[in-house]
Amino acid sequence: MSNGQQAVVVTGVSTGIGWGAAKVLTAAGHRVFGSVRNDADGVRLQREFGANFTPLKFDVTNEQAVRAGAKIVRDALGGRKLMGLVNNAGISVIGPLVYLPLDEFRKQLEVNLTGVVIATQAFAPLLGIDETLTGPPGRIVNISSVGGRNAMPFLTPYNVSKFGLEGLTEGLRRELMPFGIDVISIAPGAVATAIWEKGEKVDVTPYANTFYARQLEKLKGLAAEQGAKGLKPEFLGGKIMHALTTPKPKTRYVVTPEPFLNFVLNNLPKRVADRMVASRLGLLPQSKP
Repeated sequence: MSNGQQAVVVTGVSTGIGWGAAKVLTAAGHRVFGSVRNDADGVRLQREFGANFTPLKFDVTNEQAVRAGAKIVRDALGGRKLMGLVNNAGISVIGPLVYLPLDEFRKQLEVNLTGVVIATQAFAPLLGIDETLTGPPGRIVNISSVGGRNAMPFLTPYNVSKFGLEGLTEGLRRELMPFGIDVISIAPGAVATAIWEKGEKVDVTPYANTFYARQLEKLKGLAAEQGAKGLKPEFLGGKIMHALTTPKPKTRYVVTPEPFLNFVLNNLPKRVADRMVASRLGLLPQSKP
């Protein structure tokens, strides 16, 4: 690394928001260490982003592999602190909760919540807990969701993980205050990423013989509609860089193509919001004759 160059670790950079963050940060001259799960993605991204990008091969649920990645970063920093950790890697599990296989629910939490803890524990020393390192303390940016405050039917496992991430962010921020390490959440709405494509293409056949078959088809249509007007990953990348570099960041940034809808859902009485959301998916109870 060149003298004075700041470094950021971003998890899950192969596509989507992580890719957008890596693109924006490397273009601004920052060194990005980005996690990928296969060598081909690492080679592709090195070619795309150039010398400012270094791939780290790990799955965020693999503690040993994440810690090995942290050692690579420590060696590259040469005694300096890390500017930032962006906990972005995540998945979205879709299905009605009462029929969802428990292994899928566990996997959702393992990646979106436990994976954040694993990465944070591995890289926190480099952000400033290790006081032998030089430079200002770094920041942690957790990629949450507007779904971390408002839940959607059939996305409940994902919502649970993001509600949890909001609590993790707040508690961790307070724990790390003595070290000067700030912890910020960014809550996107629809983004043109693989998660939204998955919503459109999700296989609902396991639930074809349940009450929810028709409503799940409606969800696929809604996902296609939302994905079509989703924000570009590079736009989110700019917001992430802002959260990492601005002198006085907010604790939470909401970034959505539908700010009014988000405002309404956050401020309506919950029973009214329930009916509004249920109506869109055909979940309102039918009056009996």
